[in-house]
Amino acid sequence: MSSSDKPIRVLVAGLGNMGRSHALAYHNNPGFDIVGLVNRSKPRLAEELNGYTIHPDFETALKELKPDLCSICTYSDSHADYAVMAFEAGCDVFIEKPLATTVADAERVVAAAKKAGRKLVVGYILRHHPSWVRLIAEARKLGGPYVFRMNLNQQSSGPTWETHKALLQTTPPIVDCGVHYVDVMCQITDARAVEVRGMGLRLSNEIAPDMYNYGHLQVLYEDGSVGWYEAAWGPMISETAFFVKDVMSPNGAVSIVMDPNAKSDDIDTHTKTSVIRLHNAETGPDGKFIRPDQDLKMDGEPGHQELCDLEQAYVLKAIRNDIDLTRHMDDAVQSLRICLAADESVRTGKPVYL
Repeated sequence: MSSSDKPIRVLVAGLGNMGRSHALAYHNNPGFDIVGLVNRSKPRLAEELNGYTIHPDFETALKELKPDLCSICTYSDSHADYAVMAFEAGCDVFIEKPLATTVADAERVVAAAKKAGRKLVVGYILRHHPSWVRLIAEARKLGGPYVFRMNLNQQSSGPTWETHKALLQTTPPIVDCGVHYVDVMCQITDARAVEVRGMGLRLSNEIAPDMYNYGHLQVLYEDGSVGWYEAAWGPMISETAFFVKDVMSPNGAVSIVMDPNAKSDDIDTHTKTSVIRLHNAETGPDGKFIRPDQDLKMDGEPGHQELCDLEQAYVLKAIRNDIDLTRHMDDAVQSLRICLAADESVRTGKPVYL
């Protein structure tokens, strides 16, 4: 077996929802060999993962186990420090989004990756989803300038609300989820964001007085494109129009049409697209549309676990084929910069000029 075929030894830090799914992806992919898991508590794991040792401390596990790859799926406030530590130890890094909690920290992680000459893949899972890849391609075919209308609101209760409250200790929903959809906007337009506005409201006494669980951001781009994104978590959130994914241009529109029976806290709902509807704005001499809307049925879509499998297969490919990840890293910093600017706007009541 050549060194390029040897399984990549991976240490998985953080065993929340995403960490457990990524760990399963590594476990089921012969290109990886899990050398250990890191979590402060002993979580409930899928049966396949019960054989791995859970270490309480990342730094100690990193020194003792000497992995090739660190998969960082902890809470956002530890991302930057863990990633830099991993790069300094000579590891490649997969990191869940958001890359960090500040732009300076995100840039510090990218600089550490470049200095170490190692790979950094950020967990933008929609980039590995065939339907989202198609949506972006169809929108780009229309040509800009664009209007982006996107949201993902989650009516959560029980364990899901507990998870959301834990996330809300460091990150509001428009940053945590927003980076995905702002990344989609940036991939469609290619233009630089120039202004960001945000508004938010705290709808629960169960979260810190200076945190908000409903947020709305607006982005203005250099090419004239404009976009909004809305995100909210909690038991009080409405399930009406909770999932809007719509792109308009002078030439028409491309939209995701959601199953009307979908539930907002079902994790597969966040990625499944059901149907992509293409609308062409062209009209004939009578002023009526030349062609009817076209519905692209997205059958056989990957579910949440399959998407994690696809994402980690990409990590393996990026390492083995030495893929240039410069644009990938730049995009991760750019989408985070926009979402953090929106958070700043929420807190100051003023627009942020980038």
